[in-house]
Amino acid sequence: MVQTIQARNISLYELEEKFGLQLVTDADFFTEWTNDLPSLKDVEKISLERVKSNYLNLTQRRPMSEEAVKMVVLSPLLDLAGFYQPPFEIETEKSTSISAEDESIILKGNIDILVIQKRLWVLVIESKSTIFDVITALPQALAYMLDTPNVKRPTFGLLVNWREFVFVKLVQQ
Repeated sequence: MVQTIQARNISLYELEEKFGLQLVTDADFFTEWTNDLPSLKDVEKISLERVKSNYLNLTQRRPMSEEAVKMVVLSPLLDLAGFYQPPFEIETEKSTSISAEDESIILKGNIDILVIQKRLWVLVIESKSTIFDVITALPQALAYMLDTPNVKRPTFGLLVNWREFVFVKLVQQ
């Protein structure tokens, strides 16, 4: 019997058991985010300060919803990173579905924001409201990342609730 689970309801334990995921804590595993990074220009620093100021102003009144986090935080960051320009494409609420190797479980869901370069998934973004711990998005993001069309290349993820950012790298073997 095949069980269908929404990706937002999967646990890390279930991903490890059904899809063979393993946590890697070796510092050399994720060098892409630490080596040979360009310095920020003054205009980029000013833009980042503006995003921070906007966030702080809005959260003084109430917690920000997931949609507000996307609008106030993610959109300016994607623009600064150049992801709205060629060779990148953006998809929002992209439907995804994967099944375990034994096909006993199917995960379905919608990726909040997907950055694509040709058929390569560059970045999967899962955002949460500011009231949630950002790690609550990890199982959901990993489930989406498993569905990449190019399993020979690493897939990167970004989890955000604005208070925290977590970068994730998935290598499938």
